[in-house]
Amino acid sequence: MTRNGRNRTTSRGAALAASAIFVLAIAGPAAAQTALSPEQKAAEASSAWADLRPDLFGDRELVEGTDTIAIEAPKRATDPAIVPVTLSFDPKMDVRKVTLVIDENPSPVAATFEFAQGADIRTLSTRVRVNAYTDIHAVAETADGKLFVTKTFVKAAGGCAAPAAKDPEVAAKEMGKMKMRQFDADGASVHEAQLMIRHPNNSGLQKDQVTLLYIPAHFVTDLQVDKGGRPLFTMTGGISISEDPSFRFAYGADAAGPFHAKASDTEGKVFEKTFTGEQS
Repeated sequence: MTRNGRNRTTSRGAALAASAIFVLAIAGPAAAQTALSPEQKAAEASSAWADLRPDLFGDRELVEGTDTIAIEAPKRATDPAIVPVTLSFDPKMDVRKVTLVIDENPSPVAATFEFAQGADIRTLSTRVRVNAYTDIHAVAETADGKLFVTKTFVKAAGGCAAPAAKDPEVAAKEMGKMKMRQFDADGASVHEAQLMIRHPNNSGLQKDQVTLLYIPAHFVTDLQVDKGGRPLFTMTGGISISEDPSFRFAYGADAAGPFHAKASDTEGKVFEKTFTGEQS
């Protein structure tokens, strides 16, 4: 090969290399924005949502990307047994039902909430167990029967089998105790309160730390919250709701009258209380 030929080859190679660098420089930021983390790739590869969706909602359309429902949870949970989750709703959309699904949990449907007509629930927060890196889906159903879905990805593992935080004897003695906190500001049009229930909410996957035998599942299955004799919301729950269930909610309904809460669990026990003060 002539010297000129070598120069042409070298020049062509340099030009191709420069072009490749230029393309990568342009595509790099965009690729970085859309690239999934290794954990997300692993979760999507074995995602249970593809099977859960038709089982739970059949062939009904689930609308994504709207403000009808939003979900907030930590990207990496500090404690997988008590992962905070907050749901927010567009008050103009009249949401009546919400299904909270933790895709990779042994029992994925954490809870189903139903809102009474006129309750005007704006936000709802609770704490859940997360057993593996997973998407958490929230599906809202509006009064006209339309379904809206949103999701968030949470890095956590082992929450369903994590040991109870309390001594079993103490938990049994306190079981069923309820407390209601109210956070209303003077003249507020939207009111906020928090219901806390003492209950071990055993998942059935936890072991007794002395005998190493599995503790039977024992959890709150049903909850009804009323205000001034009018229903606000109900919940049907499963093993994914954390120990000592807590529900903080904001609502726009008339705030007159006392709160009343009634809960029942898998053993048929019923816990009920009327709250007369701001903190009772």
